Amino acid sequence: MTDMMQAASYDRHGGPEVIGVGPLPMPVPAPGQVLVRLAAAGVAPLDWKLRAGMLAQHFNLTFPKIPGRDGAGTVVSVGDGVPGFSVGDRVAVMAPPAGQAGTYAQAIAADARLVVPLPDAVGFDEAAALANSGLSAWIAVMRTAQVQAGQRVLVQSGAGAVGGLMVQLCAHLGAVVTATCRADNMDYVQGLGAQRAIAYDRPWPQDVPQQDVVFDLMGGAVHDACYPLLVPGGHLVWLTAAPINDRGAEHGVRVTRAMIADDAEAVAQVMALAAQGVLRAQIAGRLPLAMAGEAQRRLAAGEVTRGRLILLP
Repeated sequence: MTDMMQAASYDRHGGPEVIGVGPLPMPVPAPGQVLVRLAAAGVAPLDWKLRAGMLAQHFNLTFPKIPGRDGAGTVVSVGDGVPGFSVGDRVAVMAPPAGQAGTYAQAIAADARLVVPLPDAVGFDEAAALANSGLSAWIAVMRTAQVQAGQRVLVQSGAGAVGGLMVQLCAHLGAVVTATCRADNMDYVQGLGAQRAIAYDRPWPQDVPQQDVVFDLMGGAVHDACYPLLVPGGHLVWLTAAPINDRGAEHGVRVTRAMIADDAEAVAQVMALAAQGVLRAQIAGRLPLAMAGEAQRRLAAGEVTRGRLILLP
């Protein structure tokens, strides 16, 4: 590889226009890292929120910041002290949110502990769409809620990148899945495995049975509306979004935040299920790296309602 690469980056907080695409030095893997030539990168909500400065109280960014939480590509060199990886390996990559290096680039020097080998059956675009969203879905469904066969499960926002994978995972586990979505996504959500889809832009139906588990991906008013939907002793699992008020004691239900942290084991499990055809990557569209700012604009504006946008470095 050359001494330079193309990458998207920004040197201050602001709107999508602060993202520029141009040459930056090719990273060199430090001890414990692998250098990955990226073929695809996912565009996650955290990416635009970090850029906009909405999370400045939680993450102190170093500029220039290359955005991007997840990607996939091929190992091109290996730093010292890294067993288990070889040049030519196909991998998925996780990039810590506060790190200067992200995946909106032609290459990344990634910590080996956050690099996951890809099964042959999983393509780079699929892996980029699955890594970060699959991590969140896996931790919430498998570890936090521990969904069981026969349980009634409701997924709020079931057409999105994380919600759609939750629907697929819960259906695979044998749960009776209901999901909320826009009216024009109802057939799509049922195609992912939901036995019932409820349009949140239409009146709420009166015949919805109480649920054993509800996943709240929205917070705010959506979170408040989840409590009456649960059976006594039911479990409300929430992922960080809009602020919530915990009313579990009032309603006699458990309320748990799914603690999402980068975890190679969880991502490896997701990729294995994708290779088996159990999980299907949801790709909303593919854009060239030069349109990184536009990709974030679309996501922030709510124009992406099904799965992940993918950038192609």
